[in-house]
Amino acid sequence: MPTRINRADFLPPAEQPYAQEDRALPIGFGQTNSQPTVVAFMLKLLEPKPGDRILDLGCGSGWTTALLAECVGPKGQVIGLELVPQLVEFGRHNLNPYKFKNAEIRQAQAGVLGLPQEPVFDKILVSAAGNKLPRELLPQFTQRLVLPIKNSIWVFDKQPDGNLSEHEYPGFAFVPLL
Repeated sequence: MPTRINRADFLPPAEQPYAQEDRALPIGFGQTNSQPTVVAFMLKLLEPKPGDRILDLGCGSGWTTALLAECVGPKGQVIGLELVPQLVEFGRHNLNPYKFKNAEIRQAQAGVLGLPQEPVFDKILVSAAGNKLPRELLPQFTQRLVLPIKNSIWVFDKQPDGNLSEHEYPGFAFVPLL
């Protein structure tokens, strides 16, 4: 995981002293900044590469957006998407000091999952759990989707014929996908 991104920069002041702890920390509005080992595992599964275009769905405080922006480099692009307006502002505020030209955080539209009106992404990372695979995300990526479903992290890869291969990693807990 990139080391120049400081987790404390993406936490409310009351939680910053706990930034080095390997646990999820509250960021308000019933949402959390995920446990660092879980974030590292999900990023490893996503396999972000320089030049990738990635959607970071449920970006919360913007921490994963920043980590992904570092991974994809200046030729890549990361769009963080968040439904809670206060967290959109919090995430933007947290991302600003890093001066990424390849990353932004947007307000999600209620009732719309992802950014179906945008050009297709290479990869999508979802940081909140649903009860099933959200089919509306399938046309929005070309390579890989990593997301929690119930208490597992799932990886879906698009094959050249358009079919999906999938792999489940059980044993996790996430906040619910709004």
